[in-house]
Amino acid sequence: MKIGLYFGTFNPIHIGHLIIANHVLNQNIFSEVWFIVSPQNPLKPGNSALDPSVRLHLIDLAIKNEVNLKACDIEFDLPRPSYTIDTLKALKVKYPKNEFSVILGSDSFLRLPEWKDYQTLVNNYYFFIYERPGFEINEPVNNAQLIPDTPLLNISSTRIRELIQNQLSIKYLVPDLVKDEIEKMGYYR
Repeated sequence: MKIGLYFGTFNPIHIGHLIIANHVLNQNIFSEVWFIVSPQNPLKPGNSALDPSVRLHLIDLAIKNEVNLKACDIEFDLPRPSYTIDTLKALKVKYPKNEFSVILGSDSFLRLPEWKDYQTLVNNYYFFIYERPGFEINEPVNNAQLIPDTPLLNISSTRIRELIQNQLSIKYLVPDLVKDEIEKMGYYR
């Protein structure tokens, strides 16, 4: 089975993440898209994120009843910070019959040379890239493909956390079940 891996902190997951995942599925490249929850991103020093299990739970709420979207906790048992190459190797061991590719924004793709074992990644894995404003990709790279017509939404988890801290509404920015859980539990206050 072909699986697209959408890595992120997802602090919290929002409709922008879901729209991109759905758009990727609509390309008929993958059978499923998995949200890989990163406990600690090596390129984001200092970690003010909610506990990884809470973020995973919020993703589960966001994708409830979606058969082609999955939340994945594979990085929870790996050393921190989380490195994509290590996650891909662990997934291949755990799911040897699946073929994994990475889904990421053009901003992250342009930072690939900073990633652990960059050359191994670009030589051995496929990347499916959605463009982000201000981060155009001019040169093709081995095993990389732009996803056409990706909807561009200016929604960020950082902005959602700011709205919550200022006691403003996050309605329509996150799925209702996620909003309800964040409010009930007092996350990000």
